[in-house]
This record gives sequence, C-alpha cells and structure tokens, in this order.
Amino acid sequence: MSINVETYAAECATAGMRGDYARCRDDFTVTQNLDAYDDEDRAVWKTLADRQRALTQELAHHSYLAGLEALGILDDIPDFAEVSRRLSAATGWTLVAVPGLIPAEPFFRHLSERRFPVTDWLRSRDELDYIVEPDMFHDFFGHVPILMQPEFADFMQMYGETALSVMAAGGDEMITRLYWYTAEYGLIQEEGGPLKAFGAGLMSSATELRFALESPDANHVPMDIETIMRTGYEIDSFQRAYFVLPSFEALRQAMRDADIAGIIARYAGEKAIDPSTLRR
Repeated sequence: MSINVETYAAECATAGMRGDYARCRDDFTVTQNLDAYDDEDRAVWKTLADRQRALTQELAHHSYLAGLEALGILDDIPDFAEVSRRLSAATGWTLVAVPGLIPAEPFFRHLSERRFPVTDWLRSRDELDYIVEPDMFHDFFGHVPILMQPEFADFMQMYGETALSVMAAGGDEMITRLYWYTAEYGLIQEEGGPLKAFGAGLMSSATELRFALESPDANHVPMDIETIMRTGYEIDSFQRAYFVLPSFEALRQAMRDADIAGIIARYAGEKAIDPSTLRR
C-alpha cells in the first residue's frame, strides 16, 4: 500500500511530532545535515554516550560492544554516510536518515533491503533520561552497533521481509511485538556465559538496562517466537517480561523456521498475553 508522504507529514505535524517530515523523499528518507548540529547538540551527544558507555561496558553483550568500538560513534554526532561505509563492509547494511517515526510499510521495506532508518534529530538536555519519540541517540547508539553481528543482521533482514508479507493479513501488531522483544528489549545468555543485553531500548536507557539484568523483579523468559508474537508490551514503563536468546544463531534459525503467517492466522484478534504471567 502506497503512503502519501505529504499526507503523513501533515498528520505528524498535527500530532505534534518532532522532525521535519516536509523534507521526506517518497521512501520517507531525508539527507542528514551535519552542519545543523550545534555545540549544545554535540555536548548532549557526548553526555549521553559517556553515560551509556559506562553501563554498556558492564552489561551489554560482547557483540554489541565490538560493534560500538568498530563504528566509532562515541565522541561526536555520527556522520551517517561514514558509519554506513563501515557497516556495509561488515554485514552489508547501510543507514538512511529519517525525520522520526515513519509508517510501517516503508520501515519494513528498508529493513528487507538491509537499510536501517535512523532519526536525524537529537533530544535536548532536559530529556536525557526520557524521551517519548525515538531520537538519533536511541536509534544510533541503541540499534546500529548490533547490526555488526552477522546472525542478528540476517535476522533483521528476514524480519523486514516477513513483516512486509504479513501486513495484508492483519499481522501488524503481532509482528511488531517480535521486533519489540528482540531488537528493542532482547537479552542473550550464550552457553557458559552471563546474561547480557543487546536490545536498543536497553542500550539507550540509563535505568532499564540495570533493571532488566540486575533486579530480582525482572521477568526473564526463554525465547519463543510464537509466545513473543502473542505477548503485549509496555511503551512508557519497564517491561514486565524480557525474552532471553540462547544465541544469535538460534534467533536467526528460529526466524527462518517459524510459520509466521500461521501464527498470525491462529491468534490475530485474540487478547494479548499479559507479560507478567509468563514464567521462566
């Protein structure tokens, strides 16, 4: 289904969403303007990056940390084109700048073609701890480093392809849950290793990252794609369940083997599972 960019831009403006949607091309991408970021923007980026670097060094999976180091995004607002070159050389992914949240269809299409949309504006200093809309720090610091992990990079492309194929079947909500509990709030415990985080919602959060890994109240549940797709999630509070992968290869294989269309056909329209009722 084709989505009119001008209509979407008007809807975003009416809803008070940030970002200059009037600049969107037909695929909802824009051109990053590095000159638009001022000294305050750069100071905010450095503050966020320094704070999260300390937490992620302790609590993030080694694949995320390796990606963070290889991409060199800690010291200043990243140049999307330069980071894309490094990312493409490693896993075939590139970055595209977007003005903020974009519709599901173009988002999934970008993923299916190994392009990751990254918001081109940054939060203000009084939003260091919480922001309603995902911004450049969430998208970049949270999502991009783990795209250097080959199996997860493949999973994300498969996810985009699958999401496009099931939209017409009314599977939008269920397929979104799969993204939420993996790309946004996923945990991993590889054989013989400690529990670590890799999801972007955790990587970019100063508080939920510690809660998810260290709190006795955090509910850790084994990964199961069908259960994930049937489980509700929290938008403005800590998650009441975190799904734990045994490995990135297991996630890629599970995505390859799953009958996503069949799961949607069986459970679409049913009330979502309360995540607090799931047991490890």
